[in-house]
Amino acid sequence: MEITINGLDDIRRAAKEFVGAMGDSKVFALYGKMGAGKTTFVKAVCEELGVEDVITSPTFAIVNEYRSNTTDGLIYHFDFYRIKKLEEVYDMGYEDYFYSGALCFIEWPELIEDLLPVDATRVTISEEEGGGRKVILD
Repeated sequence: MEITINGLDDIRRAAKEFVGAMGDSKVFALYGKMGAGKTTFVKAVCEELGVEDVITSPTFAIVNEYRSNTTDGLIYHFDFYRIKKLEEVYDMGYEDYFYSGALCFIEWPELIEDLLPVDATRVTISEEEGGGRKVILD
Protein backbone atom coordinates (compact mmCIF):
# COMPACT_ATOMS: atom_id res chain seq x y z
CA MET A 1 0.00 0.00 0.00
CA GLU A 2 1.20 3.51 -0.76
CA ILE A 3 0.08 6.75 0.90
CA THR A 4 1.08 10.16 -0.42
CA ILE A 5 1.39 13.11 1.95
CA ASN A 6 1.29 16.36 -0.01
CA GLY A 7 2.25 18.57 2.92
CA LEU A 8 2.03 18.94 6.67
CA ASP A 9 -1.61 19.99 6.42
CA ASP A 10 -2.33 16.63 4.72
CA ILE A 11 -0.74 14.45 7.40
CA ARG A 12 -3.93 13.80 9.40
CA ARG A 13 -5.66 12.38 6.33
CA ALA A 14 -2.62 10.18 5.65
CA ALA A 15 -2.54 9.01 9.28
CA LYS A 16 -6.22 8.09 9.11
CA GLU A 17 -5.58 6.11 5.91
CA PHE A 18 -2.60 4.38 7.57
CA VAL A 19 -4.66 3.43 10.65
CA GLY A 20 -7.30 1.98 8.34
CA ALA A 21 -4.63 -0.16 6.68
CA MET A 22 -2.94 -1.41 9.86
CA GLY A 23 -5.11 -4.50 10.13
CA ASP A 24 -4.01 -6.88 12.88
CA SER A 25 -0.35 -5.87 12.69
CA LYS A 26 1.17 -4.73 15.96
CA VAL A 27 4.82 -3.95 15.15
CA PHE A 28 5.68 -1.33 12.54
CA ALA A 29 9.30 -0.77 11.51
CA LEU A 30 9.69 2.72 10.03
CA TYR A 31 12.55 3.15 7.59
CA GLY A 32 13.62 6.49 6.19
CA LYS A 33 16.45 8.96 6.08
CA MET A 34 17.03 11.54 8.81
CA GLY A 35 14.40 14.23 8.34
CA ALA A 36 12.06 12.04 6.29
CA GLY A 37 9.26 12.64 8.79
CA LYS A 38 9.13 9.38 10.73
CA THR A 39 8.51 11.00 14.12
CA THR A 40 6.01 13.48 12.70
CA PHE A 41 4.11 10.65 11.04
CA VAL A 42 4.09 8.50 14.19
CA LYS A 43 2.77 11.50 16.11
CA ALA A 44 -0.09 11.94 13.62
CA VAL A 45 -0.90 8.20 13.74
CA CYS A 46 -0.92 8.22 17.55
CA GLU A 47 -3.24 11.23 17.56
CA GLU A 48 -5.51 9.42 15.11
CA LEU A 49 -5.50 6.46 17.50
CA GLY A 50 -6.70 8.72 20.33
CA VAL A 51 -3.49 9.51 22.19
CA GLU A 52 -3.94 12.79 24.06
CA ASP A 53 -0.49 12.88 25.70
CA VAL A 54 2.26 15.06 24.30
CA ILE A 55 3.96 12.90 21.68
CA THR A 56 7.69 13.47 21.34
CA SER A 57 10.67 11.76 19.79
CA PRO A 58 12.07 9.04 22.06
CA THR A 59 15.62 9.70 20.79
CA PHE A 60 17.12 10.00 24.27
CA ALA A 61 14.68 7.80 26.17
CA ILE A 62 14.75 5.11 23.42
CA VAL A 63 11.09 4.30 24.11
CA ASN A 64 8.03 6.39 24.94
CA GLU A 65 4.78 4.86 26.14
CA TYR A 66 1.36 6.26 25.28
CA ARG A 67 -2.18 5.15 25.98
CA SER A 68 -4.85 5.35 23.33
CA ASN A 69 -8.18 6.72 24.55
CA THR A 70 -10.09 5.23 21.63
CA THR A 71 -8.55 1.76 21.46
CA ASP A 72 -7.81 1.61 25.20
CA GLY A 73 -4.42 0.09 24.47
CA LEU A 74 -0.76 0.81 24.95
CA ILE A 75 1.41 2.21 22.20
CA TYR A 76 5.21 2.06 22.32
CA HIS A 77 7.29 4.43 20.19
CA PHE A 78 10.97 3.51 19.80
CA ASP A 79 13.90 5.42 18.37
CA PHE A 80 17.02 3.27 18.08
CA TYR A 81 19.16 5.94 16.40
CA ARG A 82 21.49 6.22 19.40
CA ILE A 83 21.92 2.46 19.94
CA LYS A 84 25.58 1.50 19.69
CA LYS A 85 25.35 -2.23 20.49
CA LEU A 86 22.56 -4.79 20.40
CA GLU A 87 23.30 -5.55 24.06
CA GLU A 88 21.64 -2.21 24.90
CA VAL A 89 18.43 -3.46 23.30
CA TYR A 90 18.67 -6.80 25.10
CA ASP A 91 19.21 -4.95 28.40
CA MET A 92 16.07 -2.84 27.93
CA GLY A 93 14.01 -6.02 27.53
CA TYR A 94 12.88 -5.44 23.96
CA GLU A 95 10.95 -8.74 23.92
CA ASP A 96 8.61 -7.46 26.62
CA TYR A 97 7.63 -4.63 24.28
CA PHE A 98 7.72 -6.26 20.83
CA TYR A 99 5.75 -9.33 21.91
CA SER A 100 3.37 -7.63 24.36
CA GLY A 101 0.49 -7.33 21.91
CA ALA A 102 0.71 -3.53 22.17
CA LEU A 103 1.25 -1.38 19.10
CA CYS A 104 4.95 -0.68 18.50
CA PHE A 105 6.30 1.97 16.15
CA ILE A 106 10.05 1.58 15.64
CA GLU A 107 12.28 4.25 14.14
CA TRP A 108 15.73 3.22 12.87
CA PRO A 109 14.85 -0.51 12.82
CA GLU A 110 17.81 -1.21 10.53
CA LEU A 111 20.02 -0.92 13.62
CA ILE A 112 18.22 -3.85 15.30
CA GLU A 113 17.11 -5.76 12.20
CA ASP A 114 17.95 -9.19 13.68
CA LEU A 115 15.67 -8.56 16.67
CA LEU A 116 12.54 -7.52 14.79
CA PRO A 117 9.60 -9.92 14.94
CA VAL A 118 9.20 -11.86 11.70
CA ASP A 119 5.71 -10.41 11.26
CA ALA A 120 6.77 -6.76 11.69
CA THR A 121 5.25 -4.53 9.03
CA ARG A 122 7.87 -2.62 7.09
CA VAL A 123 6.99 1.05 6.53
CA THR A 124 9.20 3.20 4.32
CA ILE A 125 8.88 6.98 4.41
CA SER A 126 10.63 8.96 1.71
CA GLU A 127 10.75 12.61 0.79
CA GLU A 128 9.40 13.42 -2.64
CA GLU A 129 10.33 16.25 -4.93
CA GLY A 130 8.44 19.34 -3.81
CA GLY A 131 8.56 18.39 -0.12
CA GLY A 132 5.79 15.81 0.03
CA ARG A 133 6.25 12.35 1.50
CA LYS A 134 5.49 8.86 0.35
CA VAL A 135 4.61 6.16 2.89
CA ILE A 136 4.84 2.58 1.68
CA LEU A 137 3.59 -0.36 3.76
CA ASP A 138 5.14 -3.72 2.87
